[in-house]
Amino acid sequence: METVIELKDVSKVYDLDAVKVNALDKVSLKITKGQFISIIGPSGSGKSTMLHMLGALDKPTSGKVFIDGQDLSKLSDDELARLRGEKIGFVFQFFNLYPTLTAVENVELPMIIEGVDNDVRRERSLELLKLVGLEDRAYHLPAQLSGGQRQRVAIARALSNKPSFILADEPTGNLDSKSGKELIDMLIKLNKQQKTTIIIITHDEYIASHAKRIVSIKDGRIFKDRTTHSNGG
Repeated sequence: METVIELKDVSKVYDLDAVKVNALDKVSLKITKGQFISIIGPSGSGKSTMLHMLGALDKPTSGKVFIDGQDLSKLSDDELARLRGEKIGFVFQFFNLYPTLTAVENVELPMIIEGVDNDVRRERSLELLKLVGLEDRAYHLPAQLSGGQRQRVAIARALSNKPSFILADEPTGNLDSKSGKELIDMLIKLNKQQKTTIIIITHDEYIASHAKRIVSIKDGRIFKDRTTHSNGG
């Protein structure tokens, strides 16, 4: 299987008031195309730092990170920013939608940054909103949408530049249980039908259980990596 992202002996050390904190300790992880994987751990386990490594948002103290075979340590900050825009679709807990833009305009934003033609990006944005079941809300503002609908817009936006993978940070954390389940069902559908590679960072066992592969992290190390028989993947 084609490797989408790989961590090789990645460590991250933070200096906090003259105390060194090993947020990640020689972590190695390989994720292949089409996988649906959850990375789970309690507060302080290192999963937020793992998110930063997987999302090319920070650089490891030691070790290497590869996305689509590209060694991130060889890239400048501008090149890393470009890679994030092209290769990674981010979904955050608090949606991060622009309140003055409609749903379709929010989905268009990454394509505007990449210089995609107006007509092309509008057509693709409408297609993506249809994919997540929101074609009838395309011209609504975020304030006119429910929490679940806002997160669906965020997922459509994450898909806009055809990324190598979706990286979702506690995607149901700001939703009620019904909306959360609907969102996870949609991610499962995207993974199965579109073969979208999905990585969820979570502390929630129920959310994690829907992934086909669950990586448990504690004290900056992976202590369990298992395949499940869930509906995901």
